[in-house]
Amino acid sequence: MASKGFENMASVAFLGLGVMGYPMAGHLRNKGGHDVTVYNRTKAKAEQWVGQHGGSAAKTPAEAADGKDFVFSCVGNDDDLRAVTIGAEGAFQTMKKGAIFIDNTTASAEVARELAEKAQVRGFSFLDAPVSGGQAGAENAVLTVMVGGEQKAFDEAKPVIDAYARMVGLMGPAGAGQLTKMINQICIAGLVQGLAEGIHFGKKAGLDIEKVIEVISKGAAGSWQMENRHKTMNAGKYDFGFAVDWMRKDLGICLAEADRNGAKLPVTALIDQFYKDVQAMGGKRWDTSSLLARLEK
Repeated sequence: MASKGFENMASVAFLGLGVMGYPMAGHLRNKGGHDVTVYNRTKAKAEQWVGQHGGSAAKTPAEAADGKDFVFSCVGNDDDLRAVTIGAEGAFQTMKKGAIFIDNTTASAEVARELAEKAQVRGFSFLDAPVSGGQAGAENAVLTVMVGGEQKAFDEAKPVIDAYARMVGLMGPAGAGQLTKMINQICIAGLVQGLAEGIHFGKKAGLDIEKVIEVISKGAAGSWQMENRHKTMNAGKYDFGFAVDWMRKDLGICLAEADRNGAKLPVTALIDQFYKDVQAMGGKRWDTSSLLARLEK
């Protein structure tokens, strides 16, 4: 199998060409140098990708995955993931023994464990590998990838994943990647709310927000969100990345898992409701920094 030494090209399938999957698949083709077959529910998007990057398009996930060394997916939610894996025309129907399925969807740990078990029975591996870094991270190949699964499969898949990632880490067994992504989203939600309240307070106090951020960003208050979002937040512009609808989906996964494992997430639950307010304001596709708009309404 071509995965053993990655001077060689691997045969790869990529299922799901959304705002994240489209550039990720492109990096596998162009940066990684792999032979890539793509599948997308909207056929025109797959044809557009092939026109731009080469490779080939398949009519079904099963057709895309047939004979491939590595099969990637980046779809919407648990149901979408089950459809492209164990559905009637899903990739699991045709994947060869010894192949590796890498799922970049942000989904539940429960579905990751379920699919890992089904893959093992069929003689191939499953890695849950959600990503962080947003659309810009995908386009610039600097995503952080949090992986759950077996060490051997991780070691084989990592050189391929590296084509679109800056950081790739094995977090533990099946489901551990998804659990780590939940922590990522919990931390981001709190940071964005704090930044929104800080900017809101500064405006009400009559301060120059740019001057304030220039100073406090160099101290303990500094964060990626502050560095990359304060200017657009201050300008009331919210079309720079991860959408509120997607964040609410992710926080719903976090809160459901907390119900199962007994974790207390009072701030996360509160901020989830703040994002619900933003949706009601018409901000479903605004980026997550739009929590400030809620304070200013």
